[in-house]
Amino acid sequence: IQNRDIVFGVGVAGTGKTYLAVAMAVQALMQKQVSRIILARPAVEAGERLGFLPGDLQEKVDPYLRPLYDALFDLIDAERVTKLLEKRVIEIAPLAFMRGRTLADAFVILDEAQNTTSEQMKMFLTRIGFGSKAVVTGDVTQIDLPTGKRSGLIEAQRVLADVEGIEFVRFTDKDVVRHRLVQMIIKAYEEHTKKSEF
Repeated sequence: IQNRDIVFGVGVAGTGKTYLAVAMAVQALMQKQVSRIILARPAVEAGERLGFLPGDLQEKVDPYLRPLYDALFDLIDAERVTKLLEKRVIEIAPLAFMRGRTLADAFVILDEAQNTTSEQMKMFLTRIGFGSKAVVTGDVTQIDLPTGKRSGLIEAQRVLADVEGIEFVRFTDKDVVRHRLVQMIIKAYEEHTKKSEF
């Protein structure tokens, strides 16, 4: 992350992809390497859509962004996070609101990128402005896109693999930092999937 402007962290659940990205963003902000942090996620989770959720836009978006808030509150005290959000030094937004923007002098994180379409991924990556870093995280085994929609994360791995300045870091079940059973659950599902393919 320190040596590349765009880094993809791809791997199974529980490996700390989101937490590590947010920690690096906070460090960059505190060291004045960037002037703001922008955190984004696609608003597609397990078949739900924003329009069907109650409340105003913020209330609709907050559940999707909770893992990002959790990481922030773990790294910075809640009062300071609130002030940084109010001053727009930290911005949390759905991916849909990125179109047309240039994200300069920022540390930008796209979390749960497996739920982007190819078009959304391209749109996000082309928002990056001067003085910015981007970290894209995702788990290609947990895609919630409608059937027939191709994951932008899967396509990006293929299309951007040889682009200088972009790095792909892969996390496996051996990198899991959650409960010890999570590693075994992931391994069991991987083995089941392999058996099902034959």
